[in-house]
Amino acid sequence: MITALGAGFGGSEDESGERSPGDLDIEKLRYHKIIIMTDADVDGSHIRTLLLTFFYRKMKEVIDGGYLYLALPPLYRVAQGKKESYAYDDNERDLIIERMQKDNKNTKVTIQRYKGLGEMNPGQLWETTMDPERRTLLQVTVESASEAAETFQNLMGSDVEARRTFIEKNAKFVVNLDV
Repeated sequence: MITALGAGFGGSEDESGERSPGDLDIEKLRYHKIIIMTDADVDGSHIRTLLLTFFYRKMKEVIDGGYLYLALPPLYRVAQGKKESYAYDDNERDLIIERMQKDNKNTKVTIQRYKGLGEMNPGQLWETTMDPERRTLLQVTVESASEAAETFQNLMGSDVEARRTFIEKNAKFVVNLDV
């Protein structure tokens, strides 16, 4: 990935927020839109957090320059006859189902849950996640990347007490645990 981006990497932030020098040269960056595209499930979220942490710690200038984005693939395909819509969370799915049933009570609504990008056929992946005219991208900001880095540090770092505190504080917010 570092080679493909072409700008090198380096530097890191210490506890005080001071940045050590590295070999990153943002002027050599080959791409001005770097898109992280992961599955919409828990595993994809974990991979996204790891990548955001890497960029935040080793290539922060990519974030500061506004070059880093997250692609938002749908979790569901909801269809009724020839009509289809994509939902990005459970609430949106439920609203689409309700609307479809209201519009046509006699035709069955089918729901397809995507466990990963590989479950979509190429046309669906293009239409929902890759087509520049229709995809949804979120630009990564320092705030979102630093939250990811902090979360990763809490969950994967060596401070057991910080991990326990984080889990106890956030466990009540878990809605969809993919085990």
